[in-house]
Amino acid sequence: MKIALIQQHATRDKAANVARGLAALEAAARNGAQLACFAELAFEWFYPQRPAETGFRELAESLDGPTVKAFQQKARELGIVVVINLYEREGHHTFDSSPVIDADGTLLGVTRMIHITEYPCFHEQGYYTPGDKGAPVFKTKAGTIGVAICYDRHFPEYMRALAVKGADLVIVPQAGAVDEWPEGLYEAEMRVSAFQNGYFTALCNRVGKEDCLDFAGESFVCGPGGEVVARAAKSVDDILYADLDLASTANSNARRLFLKHRRPELYSGWIK
Repeated sequence: MKIALIQQHATRDKAANVARGLAALEAAARNGAQLACFAELAFEWFYPQRPAETGFRELAESLDGPTVKAFQQKARELGIVVVINLYEREGHHTFDSSPVIDADGTLLGVTRMIHITEYPCFHEQGYYTPGDKGAPVFKTKAGTIGVAICYDRHFPEYMRALAVKGADLVIVPQAGAVDEWPEGLYEAEMRVSAFQNGYFTALCNRVGKEDCLDFAGESFVCGPGGEVVARAAKSVDDILYADLDLASTANSNARRLFLKHRRPELYSGWIK
């Protein structure tokens, strides 16, 4: 299966951002991608750079809003699985959400970020309600996938839950800045997660200089053996392609050994 990680910049013109994303999706499909994913808040200015102000909920849209509908229609036209990310509103709550759209345009469901961070330029606790969907896994036409939205990838419990539920590929929409952490740390984290859990990880990052952040790009894909199999360019719009054999996860160390030898009956007493 060929996947496409679409890393792109965002302006304050949401309609233009969506149009750019739809055009990139068409390019990915022309190049044979069967699944495409986008970075965190790919079609919006990164709102959490500034603390939330009055009216912040009006920035969000529902899952039956224009952005999801546009990508459902395009997925149906192109026959491609799509994982997007947007600022979602449901009732009085707002979420950092990744709708998963199958190749026939069906909205299979949504992953909502459950761990919400708070530090300079990432004032997310003022915007996001902690997700209420757990760690769902989706059976798509392209394969069985899970989503770990940005901050959630730092939590081994979450990443393991996706493995236990059968994910062969975990998409990670990210908003990671240049020099945010020591060089290579995020990559090492995703390599270890792929190895420990026996699935592919595909981290899709945004790019562009905004209010107080310079997003790095450098999206990448890791195999279940812990190796990096593809990497995108730094700080520029790019589409990263990778050919993945999802059936190979069955022969990973994690599937053959680690997951079989777990002792979950013990863990609840260790972790509070």
